Amino acid sequence: MLGKTANGLYWMYRYLERAENTARLIETGQRIALTRSGNGDADWEPVMQTAGVAGGYHAAHDSVSKEAAIDWMLRSRDNASSVLCSIDAARQNARLVRTALTHEVWEAINGCYMDVRRVLARKLGERDLTPALKSLRQRTALVRGATHGTMLRNDIFNFCRIGTFLERADSTARILDVKYYVLLPSVASVGSSIDNVQWETILRSVSAMGGFRLVHGNRVTPPEIARFLILDRRMPRSLNFCVSKIRDNLGYLAQDYGARLPSHDIVDGLAARLMANEIDEILELGLHEYIEEVLAALGEAGRQIEIDYRFAE
Repeated sequence: MLGKTANGLYWMYRYLERAENTARLIETGQRIALTRSGNGDADWEPVMQTAGVAGGYHAAHDSVSKEAAIDWMLRSRDNASSVLCSIDAARQNARLVRTALTHEVWEAINGCYMDVRRVLARKLGERDLTPALKSLRQRTALVRGATHGTMLRNDIFNFCRIGTFLERADSTARILDVKYYVLLPSVASVGSSIDNVQWETILRSVSAMGGFRLVHGNRVTPPEIARFLILDRRMPRSLNFCVSKIRDNLGYLAQDYGARLPSHDIVDGLAARLMANEIDEILELGLHEYIEEVLAALGEAGRQIEIDYRFAE
């Protein structure tokens, strides 16, 4: 496969996942604001930090407000990671690799693009926001469904999956980090009812509440939530699950091309690290410090994958 084809597939699915994750973060911000006192505008600073778009926002705005933050994350053309820009970039990459996609996948991504452009053609009010975010999640799910249902399990599929799970792991790590390190107003809040509600909100933001209750029942505790989102290999948005899938798909590429590359060793090392620790050890080390190490390893893996498979060519 040409490097530019691998690049297009990888980034198409990264941008698609990024759009959905941004929508989930906006929903999380809304729920978390309900647990805090005040007008709620300040609650959007950590949400934008999680999405990695706070710097650009402050360069364009003098102050933080809920309406401006949501619009920046949803539809601003000046924010390259907004939902609108991410879906647009996903479709542009899909056009570049059109012959590598099935007809069903192309129709799904094209339909997603057209629907998102229609829904985000104007600034959304409070009443329209929830159905718009739900529609976006459904549209991205259709692309994933078409991918799983119609694509050959070859190198094309592997690059799609690697892009998806790198982006998803990065998002889950950032959501955990903003909860533990940025969101709480003081150490005294740890273990309080507000703390517990916010942890439950984090579960909901990654569609993990149902799965968590199947495993743990109604006993919701922060350490168990952290363990579920970091270490549980059954949970499709946990760090361990995502990194395991990246490792598996890189392994399939190694078999197809007959070569192991440096990116494989980086991901193998991260997977071994995730499987070696228990949640008590992670919390004792410091969740923020642990997540920083995971994010650094994910960034290194992403850069090395692009080098190994010659995405620049």
